[in-house]
Amino acid sequence: MTVLALGQATFAQGALAGDDGERDAARAAILRQQEAFRHDDAAAAYAEAAPAIRSIFSSAETFIGMVRQGYAPVYRNRRFEFGTDEALPDGGLAQGVRIQDQDGTDWEALYTLEREADGAWRITGCRLRKAPGTSA
Repeated sequence: MTVLALGQATFAQGALAGDDGERDAARAAILRQQEAFRHDDAAAAYAEAAPAIRSIFSSAETFIGMVRQGYAPVYRNRRFEFGTDEALPDGGLAQGVRIQDQDGTDWEALYTLEREADGAWRITGCRLRKAPGTSA
């Protein structure tokens, strides 16, 4: 995950519609990481991050500490639901997610994922911003 502000983005609904299995597999990686956050399982959350992200954070504990501090709505939330997705030119995927944090504030997240040589999808980043119309 990287700390970036989410700019305006448009996603083509079902851009991977021709391959629902691929979209489902990518979403499953995000859901596994969400489940790991819910259980404070740093190793499992870290395992869903792409190698480039793991190279930035020296350990699973360092990684989950960054998420706790910089991505509280992702780390703990009331609602986490998938929005639209888009296939990226490099073969990756951008996946929108609507989140409601524990205080009831709505957020938008944009996850990016890449497919590894072993065929597994790994998370390369998450951009987070308050949902439009949400007070600062």
